[in-house]
Parts: sequence; structure tokens; C-alpha cells
Amino acid sequence: MSSSEPPTTAEIARLLLDAGAVRFGEFTLASGQRSDVYVDVKKAWTDPVRLERLATALARHVGDAQRLAGMELGAVPLVVATALRVRLPFVVIRKTAKEHGTRQRYEGDVPPGSKVLLIEDVSTTGGSAVESIGVLRAVGARVDRALVVVDREQGAREKLASHGVELTSLATLSEVRGARA
Repeated sequence: MSSSEPPTTAEIARLLLDAGAVRFGEFTLASGQRSDVYVDVKKAWTDPVRLERLATALARHVGDAQRLAGMELGAVPLVVATALRVRLPFVVIRKTAKEHGTRQRYEGDVPPGSKVLLIEDVSTTGGSAVESIGVLRAVGARVDRALVVVDREQGAREKLASHGVELTSLATLSEVRGARA
């Protein structure tokens, strides 16, 4: 398969497993929930070949977006690599506002009315995605889609839908677990 062809869901799952981005044991997630599996996409995107494969898969879902966006740290390389692939501007959302200068929550240009696609590495409950969407909408962006590498299937899809946002994932946690065998 050429690197220009988007990887399948099974290939994404295998890429994450081979990178050591999926660990099994006992973990506390950012949401505060306990889990027997931890997905750390950073382990995959630190390798340029894997990052390129993830960006190829993400690029397939960009659609009519005019800008890409993602919150620091986990989404930034994914957003940048995808933006380079599809030639779209991007926005980096800060977890907290800068305490100096403009004190804004994001870096990049967000013209009012621009259609922005939110990209995340992992989605559990959707809390960080909703926060990012709020930052973007507060400056006039239209956000109706979010794209994630792995959906942990723990409520993010439903939470985002309640905010008028459709969630698309490259793989679900169930699919990643299934690829482990």
C-alpha cells in the first residue's frame, strides 16, 4: 500500500498497538475514570512515518472545513501534519489563556463564520472537545464536526451531538482491542 492511500481502521489499530500507544493495566484517565486500557497517541505521532499515516487517514475526513483546530498538546502534531497534507490553515487551542500579551486561548486566525474541523487524539467523555468548541465558537467559528484518532466509546459521541457536533473516529477502542489478538 502506498503512503498516499488512507490506512484502514484495522491498520490504524495496528499502528497504535505497534507503536506502544495502547497499554493494558490499571489507569486513571484525564476524565477521572478508571480503565484497564490507556491510549497514548503521542507514542505514535512522535514517529514521522506513523504521523504521516495518521495525517493521511485524518485528511480523508476534512471535507469542507476551512480551518483545522486542536488543543495542545496531544492534537497539535496531528493538526499540523493534516494541515500540511490538505493545505489548510490551523488553530492551536491553549488549555488555559496566556497570562501575558493578548491573553487569548488560541493561536491562529479564526475569521468569523469560518468552518472549523476540530481534531483530537483520544476522546472519552468529550469534555475537552466541548471546551475547544466553546473557544472556537466564542470567536465566531462554525464547528459542527470533530475528528478523533480513537473514540473510547464512553460518551463523547453523545455529548458532542448534544452540542450540535458530529464525531468521527479513525478507530474505536473496541476496534483497537479487537486488533490486539
